[in-house]
Amino acid sequence: MEFIDRLPSMDLMRSEKMSFVQLIFPVESAHRAVSYLGEIGLLQFKDLNDSKSPFQRTFVNQVKRCGEMSRKLRFFKDQISKAGLASSAHPGMQPDIELEDLEIRLSEHETELIEMNANSEKLRQTYNELLEFKMVLHKAGEFLITVPNHSTAQERELDENVFLKDDYVENASLLEEQMHPGPAMQPSLRFISGIISKSKVLRFERMLFRATRGNMLFNQATAEEYVADPISGETVEKTVFVVFFSGEQAKNKILKICEAFSANCYPVPEDITKQRHITQEVSARLSELETTLDAGTRHRDKALTEIGFYLRKWTIMVRKEKAVYDTLNMLNFDVTKKCLVGEGWCPTFAKPQIQDALQRATIDSNTQVGIIFHMMDTMESPPTYFKTNNFTSAYQEIVDAYGFARYQEANPAVYTVITFPFLFAVMFGDWGHGLCLLIGALILIAQERKLASQKLGSFLEMAFGGRYVLLLMSIFSIYCGLIYNEFFSVPFHIFGQSAYRCRDTQCSEARTIGLIKYRDPYPFGLDPSWRGSRSELPFLNSLKMKMSILFGVTQMNLGILMSYFNARFFGSSIDVRYQFIPQMIFLNSLFGYLALLIVIKWCTGSQADLYHVMIYMFLSPTDDLGDNQLFPGQRPLQIVLLLLAFVAVPWMLFPKPFILKKLHSERFQGRTYGMLGTSEMDLEVEPDSARQHHEDFNFSEVFVHQMIHSIEFVLGAVSNTASYLRLWALSLAHSELSTVFYEKVLLLAWGYDNPAIRLVGLLLFVFATASVLLGMETLSALLHALRLHWVEFQNKFYYGDGYKFRPFAFSTLADEEE
Repeated sequence: MEFIDRLPSMDLMRSEKMSFVQLIFPVESAHRAVSYLGEIGLLQFKDLNDSKSPFQRTFVNQVKRCGEMSRKLRFFKDQISKAGLASSAHPGMQPDIELEDLEIRLSEHETELIEMNANSEKLRQTYNELLEFKMVLHKAGEFLITVPNHSTAQERELDENVFLKDDYVENASLLEEQMHPGPAMQPSLRFISGIISKSKVLRFERMLFRATRGNMLFNQATAEEYVADPISGETVEKTVFVVFFSGEQAKNKILKICEAFSANCYPVPEDITKQRHITQEVSARLSELETTLDAGTRHRDKALTEIGFYLRKWTIMVRKEKAVYDTLNMLNFDVTKKCLVGEGWCPTFAKPQIQDALQRATIDSNTQVGIIFHMMDTMESPPTYFKTNNFTSAYQEIVDAYGFARYQEANPAVYTVITFPFLFAVMFGDWGHGLCLLIGALILIAQERKLASQKLGSFLEMAFGGRYVLLLMSIFSIYCGLIYNEFFSVPFHIFGQSAYRCRDTQCSEARTIGLIKYRDPYPFGLDPSWRGSRSELPFLNSLKMKMSILFGVTQMNLGILMSYFNARFFGSSIDVRYQFIPQMIFLNSLFGYLALLIVIKWCTGSQADLYHVMIYMFLSPTDDLGDNQLFPGQRPLQIVLLLLAFVAVPWMLFPKPFILKKLHSERFQGRTYGMLGTSEMDLEVEPDSARQHHEDFNFSEVFVHQMIHSIEFVLGAVSNTASYLRLWALSLAHSELSTVFYEKVLLLAWGYDNPAIRLVGLLLFVFATASVLLGMETLSALLHALRLHWVEFQNKFYYGDGYKFRPFAFSTLADEEE
């Protein structure tokens, strides 16, 4: 054990040592100091104002200002996106700007853009009205030519009340001059012309028919051009209509229905000369408006391009400032209101870096009072922090998804780096499929810098984040595929000649009678002659099932061994004696013995039935084993192992609770009479003192917890061992699926002489391989490997009830603010 203690510490095995520190900032240098701490990102601040609402904190006004600037920046980003422009990915080389100056500049840009948008909307609305009027003049004029002339043109024109848009009438001088007919009270055929959205035409016509009781004539024609909405920018297909009617009452009903359906009505004279004159004036004004709109769009795009050049830099600056003020709101003012007091956690190795940053902040702030940085004692549990890199971060994420490690607890990620991709490969083993995964992983790694700076989809982002996991998974899949001798389910003679041959020259009896062995075993992996023989499936089932049990027992033993290292690290000899030792005895007395029998059977070639051996080890431990005996002394050894397994259960259950109760009574004996006359002192104990953190020992709770833990381990030893049989089941399923696709799709299509059928068969085979075997089967094996690590492996030693170290760091700010 002394040799183990002298070994150097392993990276990632234990979380970094943490220190609880207190910082006292002068007000003059607090902002700069927190900014420098955000740059190094190694200090997690504790919120000392958690009882206050966000609106009661000191720097709430500064946070509001930053939030308002963030809103303006989002507005600029939306405007740039709507304009179809691209903001610069690399911030412009603008000299540093103060936050106050940036705030003024953003307000000016926002006011300018809002004004330009308002003017553009007004011009676009006027342009749309003129365009609609032009289309109404063209289409309605065609309808009017075909109508008999029952009255003078002046009598059939609508008065100024028909045109509903008063602001437009003010702008249209020519129309205003010509559209004032005298009153015509005598009954005559009249009409209303306008334009409406095409999707409303059918309902509009029905409503008019019902309102006028059929006393109207409705003509319609599709407009030649689409009209763009000035606010949303979406184009809408319109329909020009002309409604002929008689009577003032019908006119009022039609006008109200037009208003309800958002139909725009325009006055159209029946005189062709007037129509042409008005059309010419409308066309001239449309041309002028187009020129004005284009000039406005160019000016707006120029302003947005200038903003977009610095948008990313401004966004980063505002987010940093907001993060700094949010952190300052976590600090407390001292009684003199001249200093800010903060507390937090930092890795012990980072203390020199933090002190250097604080010293630079003091010098740069030109303040005579330095920042005080010192260590503090606390009863709180420290956060967990592991230093990871691009390779190990994905494996650490796999473990953290189950739960963050307790402070200084053994980290399963150290072993997950190898065991996770290996167990995946045991289920996925095919070196052809492994090569496909390897190519994908190498592409992701080769494009690492390019993809890291891009916004990816959810699936591609997951694959890119686990690119190194995918790399090891593919390498181990190739290795296991070589052992299984499967290349898209096809065996190859890679490592020499087969040790078997057929009984006849045509191998027609290979599936019925079998093969004969004529030379030494195949040097590496599975002999290719097993494929297609009558013994293939029984042999592979036996091999993979026993191999799954061996892997399971080995990994569970590793998990129990990790609990020993945890107990030694935390100095808990009780856990070593009354948890680690009985657990090792129980597991290996039963399933460790089964693993030993599997190895002996493989080495000796015995025909013993291991099912019979394990069942009658419990039912009839004293009976003679007969043909199932694998080695001398097996029966007395089984009796001893069975007794050890029965002894291990109460060994786990009873001693630990009673020993803890004894230790607690010895530690706190005399407490009730050791300090006579100090009841007032007990009542006035400091809120954060260690005495208040003492909890009364509840023996029944401890005993029930230990009983649950013991029962869970005993039952889990059986169920977890059986759970590892999923390695055999998924490996067999993957192999059989691959065989079906190869034989029933590719070989079946290749049996035809038609090239088209062969091509279709090849495409189906590629699609099935990519979607099912490389897609669904990869995810399936991935999830089962996760299950084996989270449940079967980590529950032997891993508590996972800690909390992650989340330092204040500018590097962790999200690319897009929520």
